[in-house]
This record gives sequence, C-alpha cells and structure tokens, in this order.
Amino acid sequence: MKKFYYLIHIQYMGYRYHGWLKQPGLKTIEFMIEKTTKFILGHTDFKILGTSRTDAKVSANHSAFELFVNDPLDTNQLFMDFNQNLPNDIKVIKIEEKDKNFNIINAPRIKEYLYLFSFGEKSHPFSAPLISSFQYDLDLDLMKKGALLFKGKHNFIKYCTKPKPGTKFKREILVSKIKKNTIFKANFFPDKTYAYHIHSAGFLRYQVRLIMGQLLSLGRGEIRLGDIKESLEGKDNRPLRHIAPSSGLVLHKINFDS
Repeated sequence: MKKFYYLIHIQYMGYRYHGWLKQPGLKTIEFMIEKTTKFILGHTDFKILGTSRTDAKVSANHSAFELFVNDPLDTNQLFMDFNQNLPNDIKVIKIEEKDKNFNIINAPRIKEYLYLFSFGEKSHPFSAPLISSFQYDLDLDLMKKGALLFKGKHNFIKYCTKPKPGTKFKREILVSKIKKNTIFKANFFPDKTYAYHIHSAGFLRYQVRLIMGQLLSLGRGEIRLGDIKESLEGKDNRPLRHIAPSSGLVLHKINFDS
C-alpha cells in the first residue's frame, strides 16, 4: 500500500506540558498532536514521529514531526484544520509534502537551542515560562569565556543523564556563546536578559541544561574555567549534579539539510 508523508513544522509553549513524548496519564505535546490529528482525520490509521524529544516545560520556537498516512491530504486544508483545533499554545507554521526517502530521525539537521536567563533580582511571574530568573549575582564575562570552551569536539559523558547502552558521548558543538537576549521581548521581562546559544547536530539527554548548570556554577565562583576543561576530557564518567531549570530552555530552530 502506498503511503504519504508530511513534514509538519510547529511551535509550542511547553510550560504546562510534560515534554514531547507521550506518557501514560500525563499531558504532553505528542499526546495533544495525536489527539488533534485523530479528530481532524476522523480515524486512527496514521503515525506521527517527532524530531526532538524536549523535556517537561521546555518550549519550541521551531520543532517538527512527520505524519504518515495512507491517503493523500490537502496541505492547505490540513494547515487550517490543525491550527483551528490545536490548543492556543501549539501552532503549526508550515507543512511540507515529502516522499519515502525522507526520514525525520536520520535526516541531516542542526538543532539550535537557547537558554534564556536573568540574574540579580526576581523576575515578574509572567516571564517564568520562558526565562529562568536567578536572584544571585553572576560573573557574566566569566560565563561568556566558559561558554566558548564547549565549542568543538569533546567527550560529554559527564553531561548526560541515564545514557542508554551504546550512547556516543563524543559530540561536536558548532556554536556555544552567551549574548544579550534580543530575540524574545515582553514588557514584563527583566530589563536585562541573556541567551546562551548552542548549536549541534544532536544532543544527549539533559546535555544543554547540564552545560548551563556548569556555566551558572562558574558565574557564582563555585568552579573555575579549568574545571570545565577537565570535565570535557572524558576521564571521569561521574555525572554532573547541577542541572539548570527546564523552563528557560527553548528549541529555537531545526535546520534540515534539503
């Protein structure tokens, strides 16, 4: 039987969801999309496959999933149906028709994450879904130097939680830097907010939040730059314990290699 394939690009606010992956008794992004797809199509003879399993409370400015069906669909109508029936915190931004040669899991891609944060005072509660607010002072210049240490090829065995057998810990980070946040704005955000930018072809479980945890420890004077360098050598497989809160993390963009 011939199948039809659609790559559906989405955005979502993850603050009230338990991540992407469907889990019994929990509200997740995958659950809501599957439920909506069933309503739109009027049957369950379909399959969806996501490109990135974000954690609880993590948001996405751009993510995607692949929809497999047995009958062709009108992409314009599908686009409208999704956005009319999905909750307000999930939005379809584009739909592309693909063929059997496209595989969302194996397709070459670069993932761009942001970690948004502020420090020195408690933020307005309305900013909580997007920005992690740290009330203590941070040495931002030192954190910027620390961020640069993660760029390149390193052994990230310490930057992974509960790895599966066969997990490859040697990864390449293409971009790792801290900049002033100029991407997301709101009148209830703190006057000064910052974004940690990190890009790679793939990430380990909790990797970005563990890296951010190290940068926060560095900014507080709890560790030194040399400690970060040492942690990337792969000589010690004991996992790091300081993990940054999830709500500051945003999957900003996925670049698929066409």
